[in-house]
Amino acid sequence: MKRFLQIHMLTSYPPSNLNRDDLGRPKTAVVGGTTRLRISSQSLKRAWRTSSVFQEGLGGISIDGGLGIRSKRIGEDVYEKLKAGGIAEKDAIAWARSIAGCFGKLKGEKEKLPTVLHIEQLAFVSPEEQKAIFALTGELIKAKSAPTEEQLELLRAENSGADIALFGRMLASDPKFNVEAAAQVAHSFSVQKVVVEDDFFTAVDDLNKGEEDVGAGHMGDTEFASGIFYTYINIDRTLLNENLKGAGDKELAKKAIRALVQAAATVAPTGKQNSFGSRAYAHYIMAELGDQQPRSLSLAYVKAVQGDDMLQNSIQSLSDIRDRMEQVYGKCSEAVATMNVLTGEGSLQEILNFCVAE
Repeated sequence: MKRFLQIHMLTSYPPSNLNRDDLGRPKTAVVGGTTRLRISSQSLKRAWRTSSVFQEGLGGISIDGGLGIRSKRIGEDVYEKLKAGGIAEKDAIAWARSIAGCFGKLKGEKEKLPTVLHIEQLAFVSPEEQKAIFALTGELIKAKSAPTEEQLELLRAENSGADIALFGRMLASDPKFNVEAAAQVAHSFSVQKVVVEDDFFTAVDDLNKGEEDVGAGHMGDTEFASGIFYTYINIDRTLLNENLKGAGDKELAKKAIRALVQAAATVAPTGKQNSFGSRAYAHYIMAELGDQQPRSLSLAYVKAVQGDDMLQNSIQSLSDIRDRMEQVYGKCSEAVATMNVLTGEGSLQEILNFCVAE
């Protein structure tokens, strides 16, 4: 099996504000001396991981599915179940905090409900750990007694959570249960230079007859831009299999890869979608398999793409830089597959099959 799967995607988004900064503006980056639109890797991974495409491919976020849960609120569910099982509130809070504390530093004891049940940082909880939590909660209700130190050993090295295996997790309080991410996702950026524009808008009050006030019921402005985005993903398939060794099934790793690539190709970030309806599919995908060290092809876009046919020019730039890198470095991958919406060549299904080939 070839170790590295590299995905290079081009996606054209119409006017949009997919990923905002602290001022509400579309995120940008300076590349090659010109301003480009940017979508952070965190935004992309969140959109993909929580999408129906990804979840349906892996069984959903549940203790019986192939996905973990990322939350600070682990103690809330435990508390509610303990209360429903007849445990007094004071004990339910203390026991729920004990369980939540296995996954991170707890909020202060003086906090009010439900914050007192939370941990300080988001934690990924694998399906095995979710099952252990629910099993322990049931035992506590039955025994009517606080959990022992032995019972609180809830963290598991075995993991069947495909999202944890792909994107990793860090537990500062117990590093031996950290998981090294098998997937690396670069920040997407537009291949052409952009200017962020302002959209001034008004809203009319339907019940205002204009007899006294003829003005708008609301005025505001939002910022937007459009662009063709280059997205790069690298998946260490060997590490993914190692991360999922507790699942005992290589098919789960293949499902995870297919689900991630399909989501990356078809799922857009959710930012301002109701205002802009900026859904888009990738119009070009290049997938590579090999044992050679991975490399992004972002070099193709250090010089901003120009011309009348920017869609085709962006594809040509990507293909050209790959060919030139192979001329200089030798083969950078063992096999390559492409899908091109503009010419009708290839298909997403062919790309997905290629991505899980041995």
